[in-house]
Amino acid sequence: MNEITNSDVNEIPVIDLSRAPGERAAWGRPALVVYLWGLVELFFVTNPLQISSNLRIRVLRLFGAKIGEGVIFRPRTRVKFPWKLEIGAGSWIGEGVWIHNQDTVIIGRDVVLSQETFVTTGSHAHRNDMALLTSPVEIKDGAWLTSRVMLTGGCTVGTSALVKPMTVVSCDVPANTVFGGCPPSVLGHRFPEDKDQASHGSATE
Repeated sequence: MNEITNSDVNEIPVIDLSRAPGERAAWGRPALVVYLWGLVELFFVTNPLQISSNLRIRVLRLFGAKIGEGVIFRPRTRVKFPWKLEIGAGSWIGEGVWIHNQDTVIIGRDVVLSQETFVTTGSHAHRNDMALLTSPVEIKDGAWLTSRVMLTGGCTVGTSALVKPMTVVSCDVPANTVFGGCPPSVLGHRFPEDKDQASHGSATE
């Protein structure tokens, strides 16, 4: 790559963010509902003093989230738009998880999202006008995203896959794999393919 001179810098475009389109197009509800959800989320979902997982889930369902039985929803969580969220039965949503779902997020049954994991469905047209671009995310049954994983839009995490801590996921993760490292890649199988192997693995949350 050639060195950039001062004269070259003057020719580099800067996008006027005040003209960037698309934010409200992703809301999916009238502005009053979005603003009301922001207040309700603050008091009943994000609130670190709120100890009732069932109350959190009732509030999310009230605003359109589809959440199965037996789900555990820890404190300090955030959900951008509950009406674009689906969680299967028995899943665990850990403390500090942020689901920034400007598009649909589908989480299967018995899924674990550990502490501080961030799921996002949005990006921007960075070479044009910074318009909002969204794409859905799916996390299939039995998957485990360990602590501080970042999952980006358009990705699918396969059945019973395990994503190691601090991994940025920007591609599909195959079923029954351990995914992570630098750069992130498939590191092996989570469960032995040979059923006669009796081994137990662990991953730090």
